[in-house]
Amino acid sequence: MQDWLKSKSILFSQICVVLFALLLAVLDLGCWRIVNWFVALRGMDGQAVWGILAVLLLCSVFGWVLLWALWRLLGNLRQARVFTEENIALLQRVSLCCAAAALICVGGCFFYLPFLIAVAAAGFMALIVRIVRNVFQKALDMKNELDLMI
Repeated sequence: MQDWLKSKSILFSQICVVLFALLLAVLDLGCWRIVNWFVALRGMDGQAVWGILAVLLLCSVFGWVLLWALWRLLGNLRQARVFTEENIALLQRVSLCCAAAALICVGGCFFYLPFLIAVAAAGFMALIVRIVRNVFQKALDMKNELDLMI
């Protein structure tokens, strides 16, 4: 059972990336309708539509970049390329995308205060990924050092 979980973990992660990409595509395509419905349901000002749309569409751009970076990272891991400069750059990109989404959502708080939840979530994810990136960098430095000794 443990071997099966190990061998299928990357595949499961790749399936999740594809599912998130499909959900993001649905959100992108239906964004106008969804936001209009939501604003009407909440009885919000009509100008809030444009602010919320801007936040969602700007975050979507970073979402696509993030999903692409995750897909590449998982492909590298599947090929047993773990502690590489490319993976460190991909993790950096993921962290920056999370940070950018957090900053965009800060602006969205002027239109819809609950965007504060997205600010906290995206900011926290940026921090976690940044720490993982630093661990990868340290491991790569140690690997390079060991390679020089041999």
